[in-house]
Amino acid sequence: MPAALESPLSSIVQLLTVLLIFVFVLVITAFATRWIANYQRDKAPGENITIVETKRISQNKLIEILRIGDRYFAVALGKDEVTFISEISPDSLHFPEKTGEPFSFKDLLNKAKNDGDK
Repeated sequence: MPAALESPLSSIVQLLTVLLIFVFVLVITAFATRWIANYQRDKAPGENITIVETKRISQNKLIEILRIGDRYFAVALGKDEVTFISEISPDSLHFPEKTGEPFSFKDLLNKAKNDGDK
């Protein structure tokens, strides 16, 4: 049917259908991402190696502080190499105090929505 002969109601129904499918795909993606994250977190055998902090120093170079067991190390990462810098004493590191609840995307979205209404 030519576009000139379509009714406005048909166009609105098509738009709503596409929007509903889009929202459905977003919801499924959010649940799948959360499920995979929980699955990977539960499958991790231990937390012996963790990245404490990362700082980019140039386009292809990073400095990372790693915790391996109860010792801390500084390493430099390049495109094709990893260079040991030094061991760091835990007393010289500053860990931010955990305040409040963990980050929630839902709360952030609601805050943005409420700020937009003002």
